[in-house]
Amino acid sequence: MNETANFSVFRNSAMVSGLVSPDQFDFALRLARHRANSEGQSSIAALEDRLLADILIEQQVLTRYQADQLREGRTKLTLGPYLITDWIGQGGMGQVFKAVHQIMGRECAVKVLPISRATDEARTSFHREIRMQAQLDCSYLVRAHDAGQDGSVHYLVTEYVPGMDLRRLVKANGSIPMHQAAKIIMQAALGLEYAHSQGLIHRDVKPGNILVTPEGIAKVSDIGLAGFAANLNDDPRAGKIVGTADYLSPEQIRTPLEVSPVCDIYSLGCTLYYAICGKVPFPGGDTNSKLKRHLESTPLHPSNFASDLSEEFVDVVAEMMEKDPAKRVQTAAEVAARLEPWAGDAGALTSNRLSRGPWQAPPPPSSEIETAPSDSLMESSQSYEDSAKSAPENPFGSTASVERTIFESRMNSAEEYESGQSRTAWLRERRAKTRMIVALTVAIVLPPALLIGAILGFLAHNIIP
Repeated sequence: MNETANFSVFRNSAMVSGLVSPDQFDFALRLARHRANSEGQSSIAALEDRLLADILIEQQVLTRYQADQLREGRTKLTLGPYLITDWIGQGGMGQVFKAVHQIMGRECAVKVLPISRATDEARTSFHREIRMQAQLDCSYLVRAHDAGQDGSVHYLVTEYVPGMDLRRLVKANGSIPMHQAAKIIMQAALGLEYAHSQGLIHRDVKPGNILVTPEGIAKVSDIGLAGFAANLNDDPRAGKIVGTADYLSPEQIRTPLEVSPVCDIYSLGCTLYYAICGKVPFPGGDTNSKLKRHLESTPLHPSNFASDLSEEFVDVVAEMMEKDPAKRVQTAAEVAARLEPWAGDAGALTSNRLSRGPWQAPPPPSSEIETAPSDSLMESSQSYEDSAKSAPENPFGSTASVERTIFESRMNSAEEYESGQSRTAWLRERRAKTRMIVALTVAIVLPPALLIGAILGFLAHNIIP
């Protein structure tokens, strides 16, 4: 497509969409021609879409996302009374867009159920999420504002939280200092405590579901994966493993029908581990491997990744991640109280904004456009069920002595552990290298006669009765 055709597509799309008035467009067009002339490009064909779009963005008539969609010929950028202004990301139930109410002018986030997943069960789950969020009013939970349907598109409107989620924050900045991590997780715990008091269990607590503002205020999102604790049998997902493999509690894997608030505390402990270490507790491997390690294994000590952690703080993380629910911290309120001493010393939160990648953001939803299904919502398959059935009731054995902390002793090389070597193989190789170094040192330092005498003496002591 040549430049004239491209320009025509953008011009027509901008006018049809209703986002640009004739006066705004005429002014931008004259300014674009003036800039083109100053650069020695006097022909209309030289006025690229990008130049005209940049001017409309400068004038705050369009956002960059809207301009990109108009250049592709898309003209519908609304869902009901909401005007879509940007793409936020992919959530557990579907895509999330930034939008503004066209009358009230309030910024918000719009979560859209993909048409490709608009099955009866998915719609039931989505409507359940809407009803659940409508009941909640807590400063540490993302509040729901509205819900609606535009054609065949179902959507939920929540408050817009500036900043980024904890997963993106760690990816942008690396592991978070102890005091700041304590403050973020303490606030998330307060939000979960409120949800638990309303009879709700989140069931998918993870870094991606904790939003953090530039001021360091944390809010828990995606409560829609929760189930009413008192009436779980009515939940269409009941009996299935619901959540994200890196943060699932052992009991969610073993007995998904018997979830309780302490499941969220285990997942919150894994989230805190990720925040201070910059790594999930059990990196590498497929889903079944991760599920098995949640049931049977212990992660590396956090001090492998952050040497300045206090032992008392690590103890809190350990007790949040106890595999036995009875030994775990029992309430989210207790988690918040335990973390408060460190949270009080948290300084200002600094974050580097992640730059958007070279890929184009997805288009706004419509009845004709299907959005890609999310991979973040994990439900059980036969392989998951087999893994849970084969897991022992007590991963440590009935007579094993379990230390208070759930973490393994420190290992000098976390990278080798992550690459797939077992701890036994790692130690065996390390001992072999040590023996070789000792032998070479002795051979170099000791005189040959003395060395031979030492060898003969060793053999005589161990062989001759």
